[in-house]
Amino acid sequence: ASTETLEGFASGLSDIAVDEVAGSLPEIGSRKGTLPLPVEGVILHRSGEADAAGVVRPGVVVATRPRALVTTPVPATLRYRGPLLDYGNVIILEPQAGVLLVFAGLDTVYGRIGEVLPGGSPVGLMGGTGDGSDLLAAADGGKGGAGRGQTLYIEVRQDNSPVDPLTWFATDKEG
Repeated sequence: ASTETLEGFASGLSDIAVDEVAGSLPEIGSRKGTLPLPVEGVILHRSGEADAAGVVRPGVVVATRPRALVTTPVPATLRYRGPLLDYGNVIILEPQAGVLLVFAGLDTVYGRIGEVLPGGSPVGLMGGTGDGSDLLAAADGGKGGAGRGQTLYIEVRQDNSPVDPLTWFATDKEG
């Protein structure tokens, strides 16, 4: 698998998972649009929106408090944890065959690859000092970003293709 892009890396993980026996994880398609976000925060950039550097990504960026806990939104198999390219520490979860949840930008990551985690399980912590010097600024409609705490990038991949994460997660859709 190519590790030069997140897409190449995730595709390689999907190929590995195809050869495994299906686990006992519940089907999540019926929960589409109702999954809790993996971290409490404010959506800064939606799928297809350019960030401050002008980069357009298929995922969403969520501003969080420093040291915020990141959890599994549903039961899932941990497929990868650790540093990846310029994404910082990354967690890749597989809640069912053909669906990957990618969380990037964490400071600390937990779990063992191959471990089946219940929904709500801690998988990492965001960075920051937690001393108040980098607290989340007041919400500004999701258009800014200066002065905010940390940011978590969330990407959902279905059958090796990115899909808009906001179709999977329950949010107010307004930021």
